[in-house]
Amino acid sequence: MSSAVQKLAGAVPKAIQVGRATLTPKLNTFWKYAKVELKPPTPAEWPQVAQGFQNLAKAVRTQKWKQLTVKEAFINAVVATEVICWFFVGECIGKGTLIGYQIKGAVDFDLHL
Repeated sequence: MSSAVQKLAGAVPKAIQVGRATLTPKLNTFWKYAKVELKPPTPAEWPQVAQGFQNLAKAVRTQKWKQLTVKEAFINAVVATEVICWFFVGECIGKGTLIGYQIKGAVDFDLHL
């Protein structure tokens, strides 16, 4: 038993070293892109945001969506599905339950014998 514990104790630092060597470059890449992609727009970028919404409205008016390839339409559908799923996950977290809202006076969780 003690030899197994000694082997495990010797393997843990090696595993940590390998994990650190593997994860460090990947985390650096993640943080590099996260700093750029996940930050909210600055006031200087608001004109670009407005232009993007104008382009979107123009594309809807001219029915540009009819000229999408099947691959582009599929990718857009997958992205829309992901956004909807994250919305529902946020709703469940906010509600604190999967089903319905807990309204004071309408919910009774007390044990009645």
